[in-house]
Amino acid sequence: MKHTPLTSADAYLRGLRPDQPVLFFCPERLHASAGRFLTGFPGLVTYAVKANPDPVVLDNLTAAGVTAFDVASPAEMTAVRAANPDAVLHYNNPVRSAAEVVAARTYGIASASVDDMAGLDRIAPLGCEVAVRFKLPVKGAAYDFGSKFGATPDEAEALLRRADALNLPLAMTFHPGTQCTDPEAWVAYIREAAAIATRAGVRLSRLNVGGGFPAHRNGTAPDLDRIFARIADATRAAFGSEAPALVCEPGRAMVADAFCLATRVKAIRGSGAVVLNDGIYGGLSELRDIGPTDRIRVIASDGTHRTADRVARTVFGPTCDSLDRLPAPVPLPGDLAEDDYVIFGGMGAYSLSIATRFNGYGLDRPVSVAAL
Repeated sequence: MKHTPLTSADAYLRGLRPDQPVLFFCPERLHASAGRFLTGFPGLVTYAVKANPDPVVLDNLTAAGVTAFDVASPAEMTAVRAANPDAVLHYNNPVRSAAEVVAARTYGIASASVDDMAGLDRIAPLGCEVAVRFKLPVKGAAYDFGSKFGATPDEAEALLRRADALNLPLAMTFHPGTQCTDPEAWVAYIREAAAIATRAGVRLSRLNVGGGFPAHRNGTAPDLDRIFARIADATRAAFGSEAPALVCEPGRAMVADAFCLATRVKAIRGSGAVVLNDGIYGGLSELRDIGPTDRIRVIASDGTHRTADRVARTVFGPTCDSLDRLPAPVPLPGDLAEDDYVIFGGMGAYSLSIATRFNGYGLDRPVSVAAL
């Protein structure tokens, strides 16, 4: 639950001078992020647990008023219900084993996505809302999910007809792709969802506009309010008086800004390359897939901030694997020295959930602080 930490990330580093990477968590920032979605998005907000399933996140989101969660597995269902026994669960991983469906029944899921007939037939006995997931060739994200999930519009039309024949509550869902900055991607999907439902001759009770909401990684923070407004306008325009209730499932944008990752310089090689005590097998793994961030600051071992002109440097992680290297040179202060702390902002999403302990390196539990 929410509490008031007694220190800041900088004070922690100055006082304890840890040699291991530290993932700092600020509850106030997470509550502010949750509030922005709860008051700004024109519908139900469900947190995508995959982004960061740590108990401190789930507890604080529950305290902030989030009551519904997007889960992908029975393990995530268990984690959510530990934080909130009454949480509403939306099971939006469309590929499930028979054992997973049994678990879903046990947890009493409220909604489940499907993208093929086999998946629909498997989940139909639960009697929950069916959200038909479809895909379009829409650009605007760091990478899209269409190669793995989603029915074509024609397939989605057939799925809606079949679900309607089974008397199941009808919804549709899509995902515009991670770190999507263009609101027109949502607009294109919303228009197509309305067209598909019209061709199928059905009325949707809900439309889940997915995740993909961008976090602040470079330059100016994304304008989420603009995205929310375009989603609301597009839904009214596409569906008219029969507009379905809206649902979203933010992960990255909900949790990223509530964390920062403090790494320490292990060595500066003769070539000028920097070796940190964390890398792509740990909390920096996503930089390999969605590119660098410019939200970086450096604190010297004496606690002062490095302010020299920046020099682009190759950065390696601590493991023995030569692939443990950030994908692009990182601008770091020219007077960078060994034992300095390189602090990456906006690192709450996926830093914990996909990190490994390769070679004995990795992250411990987050440290709660009053300020990042």
